[in-house]
Formats: sequence, C-alpha cells, structure tokens
Amino acid sequence: MVATTGIANVGREEPQGTPTWQIRREEQAMNTGYVSTLIKQLRDQQVRVASRDKKLEHVNRAERLLAELDQDRSYPYEYLCYRITEYRPDSAASVAVPGKDLAHDLRLFVEDVSDSADLRAEDAGEPVHTVEELSKMFNVSTKTISRWREQGLVSRRFLFDGKRKRVGFLRSSVERFVTQNEARVRRGERFSQLTDDERRDIVERARRMVRAGGCPTEVAKRIATHMNRSIETIRYTLRQFDEQHPHQAVFAEQGGVLTDDVKQKIHQQFRRGESVEALSRKFCRTKTTIYRVLNEMRARRIHELPLDYMHHESFEKAGIEKEILAPLPASELPAKKMRGPSGLPPYLAALYEVPLLTREQEYHLFRKFNYLKHKATKLRERLDPAHARTGVMDEIEELYDTAVKVKNEIVQANLRLVVSIAKRHVSGSEDFFALVSDGNMSLIRAAEKFDFSRGNKFSTYASWAIMKNYARTIPDEFKRRDRFRTSQEELFSATQDSRGDQLGEEANQRLRERQVERILSRLDERERKIIVSRFGLDHTREPLTLKEVGSEMGVTKERVRQIESRALDKARQAAAEDHVELPD
Repeated sequence: MVATTGIANVGREEPQGTPTWQIRREEQAMNTGYVSTLIKQLRDQQVRVASRDKKLEHVNRAERLLAELDQDRSYPYEYLCYRITEYRPDSAASVAVPGKDLAHDLRLFVEDVSDSADLRAEDAGEPVHTVEELSKMFNVSTKTISRWREQGLVSRRFLFDGKRKRVGFLRSSVERFVTQNEARVRRGERFSQLTDDERRDIVERARRMVRAGGCPTEVAKRIATHMNRSIETIRYTLRQFDEQHPHQAVFAEQGGVLTDDVKQKIHQQFRRGESVEALSRKFCRTKTTIYRVLNEMRARRIHELPLDYMHHESFEKAGIEKEILAPLPASELPAKKMRGPSGLPPYLAALYEVPLLTREQEYHLFRKFNYLKHKATKLRERLDPAHARTGVMDEIEELYDTAVKVKNEIVQANLRLVVSIAKRHVSGSEDFFALVSDGNMSLIRAAEKFDFSRGNKFSTYASWAIMKNYARTIPDEFKRRDRFRTSQEELFSATQDSRGDQLGEEANQRLRERQVERILSRLDERERKIIVSRFGLDHTREPLTLKEVGSEMGVTKERVRQIESRALDKARQAAAEDHVELPD
C-alpha cells in the first residue's frame, strides 16, 4: 500500500515487464485539465500500475459513481477512492471534493484510464457508438454531442479497426444519459441538423434583410425567431457560407476590421450630432465598438494638436506650478489710454483701448502659455490611441484650451502693433485690410515662436516678424497680379477712366526716383547696398531678408539689422534737409 500519497493500489495486479516506451506514451496521452489534484493523482496511479482488467473495472465503477453524483454536495476523498478502487487511503481522508468539480474530473478519469487500457471496440462486451453514429441516431449535430459530453454523457476511448483510437460511447452509457436527460435529448432532436434547403433559405432571407439595411445581429435574431432555431445556429450558418463563398458573402461589407476611413466617418458624423445609437445601427456595430472608435479618433486628434513650446528650466522645479498658473499680476501704474490714428474703422480703433502689457505681465503670460503646452505634451507622450483614457484626454484638451486663451490674451494686447506697421506698408495698389489680416497671422506665429527666457520685449520680435513677412509677401502679390488676368478686362475698358494725367504721374515718378537717388548718395557703399537689397530698390531683384543679405556680405543678420537702422536714420535726415515728404 502507498499510504502516504492517498492513492490506492491494493488489490491491483501490476503488469510485469511493461515496456518503458508504452508507459511514456500513456503519460503523454493523459489529459491535464483536472480540477482536483487528488483525482488527477488517482488517474496517474491507475494509468501507470494497474492491469488492464483493473483499469476497466475501475472505469466502470467511476461511471456508476458519476451517475449517482449530486453536484450541489461535496464528497470526502476517502469515500470516492473506496467507491472506485475498494481501498480506503490513510492520508487525505478528510479532504472533500465539490460535486461539480468531481463530475468534471470523473469524466476525464473514465476517458483517460480507458485510453490507457487499449481496449478494442469489438471487445467491449456491448455495442460502441462513435460521435458520428450518435449524431445520426438522434438527428443532431456533432457539436450537440460535444455539448452532451460536457453535460454528463460519458465517453471512453477504444481502438477501432484494431489500430485507430477514437472516442466511443457504450450503449449503456448512452441509455443512462438519455434516461436522466430526456428533456435535453428531445430538445436536441427537435433542433435537428439543418438541411441544404434550410441553409439556402437562411442565406436568402439574410441577403434580403441586409439589402434592406439590416445588421448581422438583428438579421440573426429575426431569422432565428422565424425558423425556430438558436441565434448561434443562424450565425454559424451565415459565417460558414461567407467563408466558403467570399465573392457571394452575405455580410461582405459589414463586420470585420474597421478601416481608418470608416472610423473617420463615424467620428465626423458623431461631431455633426449623430447619436451613438444611430451610428451603431448605421454601421452595424455595437455601441461599445462605436464608443471605442470615438475614443480612438479623439486620441488621434489630440496627437495632432500643435503643442510645440519654448522650454524653460523652471518647468521642472517642484511646486512651481501654482506660481506659474497664478492670475496675471496687476500693473503698478494705471493703464494709459491710447488714442488710435484717425480714419480707422471702429473695430480697429477699439484695439487701442486694450491696455499694453508690462514687461512682468508679458513674461508671466508667456511662461504660463508655454508651461501649459509643456504639461499637455508630457501627458500626450503616455497616451495610447488604442487604449486612451477619457480622463487623460480631458486633461490634455483642457490644458490646450487654456493655453490658447493665454495666447489670445497676448495677441490681443499687441494687435495695434500690426495696424501701425500695416499703415507704413500700404500704398495705392495695396489693400490695407489685407495687410492687417496678413500681419495678424504673423503676430500669432511670432507668439508661438517667441523665446521669453531671453528677456527681450515681444513687440520688438513681433515687429521684425511682421515686416519680414511683408517684405516677402508683397512682391509675391505683385507677381501674381501680373501673371493672372481675370475676365473683367472688358468691364474695366468700358468704365470711365477717372485717373489723372498719365504724363504728370510719370514725371512725379521720375522726380521721386531722383530724390531717392540723392538720399542714397548720402550713404556709404555698405549702407547703400543693404538698403537697396532689403527694400527692393533694384527692380531686377526681389527684396532680401536680413539673413540673405548677411550671407552675401559675409556678416551676421544682427549686424545687417544694425547697419540698416543706422542707414535709415541717415536717409530720414537727408530727406528732411531736401524737404522730401516721406509717407507715414
């Protein structure tokens, strides 16, 4: 006896000279899905040491025990071992096995031990049925037979035709299951296997419903109700048809993996006001899938937010956030009311009512603006579009919206700068309001790129950005006007010419050119070259930027700016001495 393991081996005949390869093969064939370790150990002992006759005897005992089980009770292992082997173990006697787990394990025990006995089907002493034979006998599918096995139909393994080992069912086991499960068997017989005509009917009904706008789930439910079949049977039949006939598939466009285009459509229609329920019906998806798509598309949109920022060392300091996000510090001096230039429309004149920012206020707003985007960027780096959390996305969007508000506050306080620069660049052929609009865009870009840590005034940086943009875009505008002609030339030719004397205008133009030439003669060679290059006074070339002029002359752009400023001062002094009127 092996009392220490609780495994019975008394009364068993150990086979003499069992080949090692046979034992190894039997061990490999053993099922490992046992719930109770004790029943698995009992199985192992039977497979390894019991004789063939003892194995069959114990299998029969286990099957009878299985038929008597109450799955709501627990059974002591001592009792179980005795019922199967007629041996009471010394150890593990007080351990109880739940009835539900025992029913599962005893079915495995019967199949595994019978497998190791290598019993031929014709030697079983009674008829043995295969899965296919039972399927035809009860007019059910093989899947139903598999479900019956899980629900108590005991199966064994036999050698069929003397060589092929397969699952088989003793007639007595089948009759016992039928007696105990009459309602289940009758229900299975009523839901018999589908005929070819029934399959064709299901496919045709599904195809008509899909053309009418039905979704897979809805189609399966309605056909199942009509044909008195389970929903799973209908789904399986349609899925099998689509796999076998991909070019005639019923659900060719529904289901499957959602493409990026479809996800984009779902997101766009949701933003236009479509409800999740409506989108679920329209795209034949569950509401959970729609919510997941919306979350993913929202995460993608967040990844596209413009969160570039100017980093500052203070952003990494602990406890600095409260100081950075504090309200705008008040100005020590009362804000002065500025009077706008005369002739401006009311909405442009209103810009001069917005108080200018002090250096401290400007620094505070720029630091706050860049810190908000810094914090949003850190959160976005950990954001996975496929598994995005709503709370994180809410926080990122809130930080970005706050940053935009701060930037707008900065831009609003500097809009008058755009108006003043645009007035200096406007001419008879230029639209003042177009220049203001173009300058506003330059101002916004400058606010994004301004490095507040250097201590410079933003107005200086923005002025150069706006003027540089004008120097580049105004000549381009001239070229576009000359290149493209409209169909309104006939209208212009039919309109009365209200212009002045053309000869007089040409004379004035020549006079201005001579005045400019006299002013330029007061400058040295380097100053003259910079002014001509920067303002396009040489009509054979386009105006150049500070960097481009510096590259030609071999100096930095900052040096070019200094020389240009000095040259303009000289030019203004020369114009005043020659009584030349300069535009405002």
